[in-house]
Amino acid sequence: MSARTIIIDHGSAFLKAGLSGWNEPQLVLPSVVNYIPCRENPGPSYARRRVSLGIDICRPDTFSYPVQRGRVINWEGVEHIWSFILEKHRLEHGDFPVIVTESPVKEPVDRRKTLEIMFELLDVPSVLLADQLEMSLYSSGLLTGVVVDSGCGLTRVQPFHLGRPLRPGTKTLEFAGQDLSAYLFKSLFKEDYNRHNLFQLDTVASTQMHKCYVPQNLGEELDFYQGLPSGADESNSYHLPDGTAVELTPLQRLAPEMFFSPQVFDLQGPSLSQATMESIEACEASLCPLLASHVVPCGGNTLYPGFTTRLYQLLDSHFAPTKASVFAGSSRHFSVWLGASVVAHLSTYKSEWLTKQEYDESFRM
Repeated sequence: MSARTIIIDHGSAFLKAGLSGWNEPQLVLPSVVNYIPCRENPGPSYARRRVSLGIDICRPDTFSYPVQRGRVINWEGVEHIWSFILEKHRLEHGDFPVIVTESPVKEPVDRRKTLEIMFELLDVPSVLLADQLEMSLYSSGLLTGVVVDSGCGLTRVQPFHLGRPLRPGTKTLEFAGQDLSAYLFKSLFKEDYNRHNLFQLDTVASTQMHKCYVPQNLGEELDFYQGLPSGADESNSYHLPDGTAVELTPLQRLAPEMFFSPQVFDLQGPSLSQATMESIEACEASLCPLLASHVVPCGGNTLYPGFTTRLYQLLDSHFAPTKASVFAGSSRHFSVWLGASVVAHLSTYKSEWLTKQEYDESFRM
């Protein structure tokens, strides 16, 4: 182990990176790449374009997300982002071992590709592949509990006992932040919606960050809005490019309700709260009270105002007389990265690291 380790937590929407030992990642950037036509390369189609980071405002239709629903769909884009991260850290700090967090939905072939990029293309000295949900648990200081992770691409529930995952309780829901964004795109812009339109992107992001919240009771909240005269709430609007103010509907402001009532938004499957209850109840009965009293929410969706309170109330009511508890840290959108920062300095993980020499001996053909 090294005194310092570079940690890369690559999610569907954002990548968090930085040196272990800090209280938060030093670099957070959108997990977005764009492809610019490159006329000087007359070769095959893949050679006639140049990949770069972020959104090119002159060509907003060229960007894409290399990670979707927790799965890498564009390894070239991922390699480009990782190269940028490591070059930046090497210039400022030198060469260090790397922890790459990985989604539980990744296949063995994805692990092999990650190692190939890190060792053969980026020439790192050693690598640790760390489970994202396990890292979130460690960031809370717990070894036993239920991690409820809801990010851009996936919502996942995983119980742990003494640091080990309890597989019968594993739940993965393929609705998350991107589905909330899709609902807002379609309901705000109707048939004109375009997810590559920069104004629409900004409007949806701003609405999610500053207008949306989780109600404690959907019916009561809808009744409250219906009783308000039009224009009574000045914060309940957004502006078109020409300056025209458009009022948000109640369901647009209450869009994060989809995590608790997906059927209201025509989404399939159980709610996040129901999945959490089923996850706990799928474990050994003697562990259920302990798990219900150690629930750890993490991921960007859990930051919506009212989210953790609603989750607590539903769990507490369901498991009564057992007292439910929800451990909601203020940096829970960085939980995976923070947990990896802890693991970087644990001697118990020493055997999990893979060095460049071990890779060359075991994996290279």
